[in-house]
Amino acid sequence: MGLLARIRKEWFIIGIVVVILSAKLHPSVGVKGGPLRPEITIAYVAVSLIFFNSGLSLKTEELTSALLHVRLHLFVQSFTLVFVPLAVWLLLRVLTLTAIDQWLLRGLQTVSCMPPPVSSAVILTKAVGGNEAAAIFNSAFGSFLGIVVTPVLLLLFLGSSSSVPFSSIFSQLFMTVVVPLILGQVCRRFLREYLERRKPPFGVVSSAVLLMIIYTTFCDTFSNPNIELDPTSLLLVVLIIFSLQLSFMLLTFAFSTRSGSGFSPADTVAIMFCSTHKSLTLGIPMLKIVFEGYEHLSLISVPLLIYHPAQILLGSVLVPTIRTWMTSRQKAAKLSTLQPI
Repeated sequence: MGLLARIRKEWFIIGIVVVILSAKLHPSVGVKGGPLRPEITIAYVAVSLIFFNSGLSLKTEELTSALLHVRLHLFVQSFTLVFVPLAVWLLLRVLTLTAIDQWLLRGLQTVSCMPPPVSSAVILTKAVGGNEAAAIFNSAFGSFLGIVVTPVLLLLFLGSSSSVPFSSIFSQLFMTVVVPLILGQVCRRFLREYLERRKPPFGVVSSAVLLMIIYTTFCDTFSNPNIELDPTSLLLVVLIIFSLQLSFMLLTFAFSTRSGSGFSPADTVAIMFCSTHKSLTLGIPMLKIVFEGYEHLSLISVPLLIYHPAQILLGSVLVPTIRTWMTSRQKAAKLSTLQPI
């Protein structure tokens, strides 16, 4: 793959690095009261645009085929929104005794509270040849569920910024998340044929807006001289994130392939990706709302910024291995049905 093709493919990851460096060089541009006016353009316009875009792009009309697979959906949603936050919370009871930066550890907890992503789990499930309909359903349903569950989990595990009351948090969530999402779905009903024909770059739009949110978040950090990022803590957090992802994937694999589970190999693939992936697109805007006023917001955001490329990298590396396993299991099942009694 040529350099330009690689840059085109990985432009979002490169963009994250660029906007963080830009924030380091010119933090005054993106701080509150600065030229970008992030207290309006980011807190309301950018976040609303991301969720309107999500509502417009979510193909809820395709979810009916997967709707009746209740056990699979229950497993995925309970694993990602109940088990993972609790498991990370227990792990952090031990990690708080170490020298790792406490704000990065809080960031690990925020990652655990996030819903599944709209796209990456579906893309990887499709690449393997797994149950794509189940992956689409759980990604979309998890996104809707996350609007309510994720802020509650964040407030439960981490508390809120003292300067922002709960009623204000949920009213802003409603106006900038729920309303745009519903509007997007309503518009989709009238524009479905046009959208299917033209295929607008929904992912690119959301990613570009997300880069602006990340930029202003780090502008706040770099304009505060009291905040420093410990390189050793950062490296340890990266290792912890990869270890957690791999452990959760192995755990979901073990549960979904045990005898009597009732899940097919294709189901297992969807379960592994949907249960362990976390949404950056929904996560960063929610953190911006729930932790408005936190001077360490950017440090809390760092683990989520790491988790996103890590889950795609790890998933992509494992695709050939998982595909080989799934194919062999499907062939074995087919042969067993053909054998005479």
